[in-house]
Amino acid sequence: MGMKKAVKIILPVIVLTFMGAGGIVRGDDDMGTMAASGTSTAKLCLPPAWSLKLDASKRFETVLGGEAVLDWETGLVWEKSPDSTTKDWSDAIYYAYNKTVGGRDGWRLPTVEELKSLVDRTQSNPALPSGHPFTNVQSNIYWSSTTVNHSAANYAWVVHFNDGNVLNYYTHKDNNHYVWCVRGGHGHDAPYAP
Repeated sequence: MGMKKAVKIILPVIVLTFMGAGGIVRGDDDMGTMAASGTSTAKLCLPPAWSLKLDASKRFETVLGGEAVLDWETGLVWEKSPDSTTKDWSDAIYYAYNKTVGGRDGWRLPTVEELKSLVDRTQSNPALPSGHPFTNVQSNIYWSSTTVNHSAANYAWVVHFNDGNVLNYYTHKDNNHYVWCVRGGHGHDAPYAP
């Protein structure tokens, strides 16, 4: 019988840290400091870690000609000014998939976790971080794409931006609520149970 030989693969690791001055330092000394000012195209785009906690002034950056907002905590891009009309869940899904913002397609309804990531429970009317750049956000209920897993397929989780309430808060998909489109992330309807 032949013996299998173990092969060890060593990959280089680059460690990134955020500097107080707004730059990004790579752990590899040969690469130096990258500027993190100006437009987002001058920044290093990292996969969303969801472990950062940034002030609104550093967390949010307007992009796509000022029509959208990049969230540096999650890597998601949100509409800067969500539509002020309500839709049922099915129409909300369709509306998001067909949306164009800043000349870009690829929008969708966010999952409940993504929508909750915008909530700041210390704020109200709307429950968003102080100093956020969003406009036209209603202090009301917004749809998520996430279906309630214990109630068949007729209910979906929602987030109320009056106070950020989400736990045990879902509604029938025939009801009309607001829609806030997002771009990026995993984008699928995953069952959620708090």
